[in-house]
Amino acid sequence: MFIQTESTPNPATLKFLPGQTVLEAGTADFPSSDTADKSPLARRVFAVNGVTGVFLGNDFVTVTKSEDVDWDHIKPAVLGAVMEHYQSGQPVIEGDGPAASGHAEHTGENSEIVDQIKDLLDSRVRPAVAQDGGDITFHGFDRGVVYLHMQGACAGCPSSTLTLKMGIENLLRHYIPEVTEVRPVAV
Repeated sequence: MFIQTESTPNPATLKFLPGQTVLEAGTADFPSSDTADKSPLARRVFAVNGVTGVFLGNDFVTVTKSEDVDWDHIKPAVLGAVMEHYQSGQPVIEGDGPAASGHAEHTGENSEIVDQIKDLLDSRVRPAVAQDGGDITFHGFDRGVVYLHMQGACAGCPSSTLTLKMGIENLLRHYIPEVTEVRPVAV
């Protein structure tokens, strides 16, 4: 098995591409080892000293490290953990797992606007963010403000605020005049 790696805009995060499907649908975010109980893959990666976050996408595993650890020191161990997982035959997620749809449900008077926002996020934003090893989830729309949560490589990325404000906000405002602002939320 040959696992490729790609850098991301977040220097604390690397994207690992095992060359096969990681998750059939959705994404799974494990911001700490305490949240990885349903994922044998995430547990193996968290066993590497210095790993602080694991994010699973369709065909990638995004790993975030602590600031005091150098990639040169932990990258081989992370590669080994991912390879060991796939050789073990264990599932990536046990049981039903936390596959995320990427969107909070919304009903009410703004449901048509929310549907437009979700469609734009799915078609234009999420594919680009996935290329960088992350995901973005919709958390609400209230009085012109869209609330989004950045995950994976995008969480804590130095350019995430710029991505939200200059990229996503401008895109949504262009297509949906009711949108006035985009704000990040922490989950």
